[in-house]
Amino acid sequence: MTGFWSRFRRRRIAMIGLIVVALVVAVAIAAPYLYPQSPWKMVQRPFLPPFANALVPLGTDTLGRNVASGLAHGAQVSLLIGIVSTLVALAVGVPIGAIAGYFGGIVDDVLMRFTEFFQTVPSFALAIVLVAIFQPSLTSVIAAIGVVGWPPVARLVRGEVLAQRRREYVEAAILAGQSNFTIITRQILPNVVSPIVVLASLMVATAILLESSLSFLGLGDPSVMSWGYMIGAARTVVRQAWWLSFFPGVAILITVLAINLVGEGLAEALDPRSSRDHH
Repeated sequence: MTGFWSRFRRRRIAMIGLIVVALVVAVAIAAPYLYPQSPWKMVQRPFLPPFANALVPLGTDTLGRNVASGLAHGAQVSLLIGIVSTLVALAVGVPIGAIAGYFGGIVDDVLMRFTEFFQTVPSFALAIVLVAIFQPSLTSVIAAIGVVGWPPVARLVRGEVLAQRRREYVEAAILAGQSNFTIITRQILPNVVSPIVVLASLMVATAILLESSLSFLGLGDPSVMSWGYMIGAARTVVRQAWWLSFFPGVAILITVLAINLVGEGLAEALDPRSSRDHH
C-alpha cells in the first residue's frame, strides 16, 4: 500500500483530482448542515442574479429557490447514483466475466453472446427506455445505469481471468482439490482487482454524466434535486438567467474530470511497470 500511495502521489494531476473529489464528497455530506432547508423551498424573488445577496450567493432560479442549496444537495444525489450504479454494474459484470473466462468453451460463448447483445444497443437509448418503462425514480435510474454499465466490466474481467487461468498457481489450486468457486474468488479475482478498480472509478464518472443526461430530459427522479435536473429546468431561460445552467454544468464538468484524473492515477499507481515507463 505504501508503494501504491507513493506512486499515486507522484502524479500531481491525480492528486489534484483526488482533492477535488474529496471536496465534492465533503459538500455532499455537509449539505444538510450548510442548507438545512429543502432545496425546493422558495427563499427569494425569482431570477435573483448571483453575488447580489450574501444569503443566496449563487442567485435564485425560476421559482426563487436557492441555487447554492440545489448544488449542495444535488452533489449527494449525483454521487449516490454514480457509486451505487457502479456497484450494481460490478455485481453483474464481475461474476459473468469471471465464469466465462474460467470455464471457457460453450459457457464462455453463451455468456459473451449475452454480453454482446447488451452492447449492440446504444447505452443511452437503453437507459432511456428502461427508466421510461419503470417510471423515473432513484431506483430505476440506478438500475438502468447499472444495466448499461456491466458489459464492459464482464469483457474486462473475462480477459483478465483468461490470462490468469493458465498460471501455475491456478493449476496448483486445481491439483490441491479446491472447488471452482474457491479458485475464482480466492485465487484469481484478487489478482485482477487492479484493472477492475480503475474501470470502476471511470464508470462512476460516466454514471454521473448519464444521470445528468436523463434528468435533463426529464427522466430523473422528480422528488430529488440533482445537477441534471437543475440544468434541465433552466434550459428554457438560458438567455435571461445564464447562471441557472452554468453552475450545475461546471459542477458536473469538474466532478467528472476529477474522477477521471483519479482513475488515470490509479491505473499508473496499481501498475508499477507503467509508472516506471512514465519516469
